[in-house]
Amino acid sequence: MNIFRLAGDLSHVVAIFLLLWKIWTTRSCKGISLRSQGLFALVFTLRYLDLFTTYISLYNTVMKILFITSSYGTCYLIFKKFRATYDHNVDNFPLQYPLGACVILALIFNHSWDPVELLWTVSIYLESVAIMPQLWMIQKTGEAESVTSHYLFALGAYRALYLLNWVYRYFEEDHFDAIVVFAGIIQTVLYCDFFYLYITKVLRGQRLKMPI
Repeated sequence: MNIFRLAGDLSHVVAIFLLLWKIWTTRSCKGISLRSQGLFALVFTLRYLDLFTTYISLYNTVMKILFITSSYGTCYLIFKKFRATYDHNVDNFPLQYPLGACVILALIFNHSWDPVELLWTVSIYLESVAIMPQLWMIQKTGEAESVTSHYLFALGAYRALYLLNWVYRYFEEDHFDAIVVFAGIIQTVLYCDFFYLYITKVLRGQRLKMPI
């Protein structure tokens, strides 16, 4: 544990609660991609298959449970409770492409052929592109609500802070995982355009609008 990982985890938690708060208080999931949330649910399911078999720490276990339950809870709110407000007509990013690419990458670049390890590797690659349906949705509608923008920024900050965590671990612990770093860089790059618009628009009190 170091300050960058802790800050990254806190940013991730903030993102989760911002999203849930937005949906619950407005009683609407307008502008939220069910496809992205479904991918995140799949990511955490595949990654934390060891939840009940491997104990690392209370902190680690609590965070795993939080990420799994919150992702499925969000999917429930969108798909069931507030389904009437869901923008299914614009949430149509083709999932077969990122899913297929992540599976292929995991079969080519992995640490071992152990089934659990392969599924973990798929989750690492998949997390890097899980936000694409959400960004696609914003691109198609042309704008995002302020709370949704804050959620995306916190989620992107989580990954950027984890990049710093990996740099720190490389120099301080001589630890380097090429698969994790590669996926993290891809994910951070996907947020770059959004980060720019967030800083230049949202922080100045303007509504975030994406070029169509």
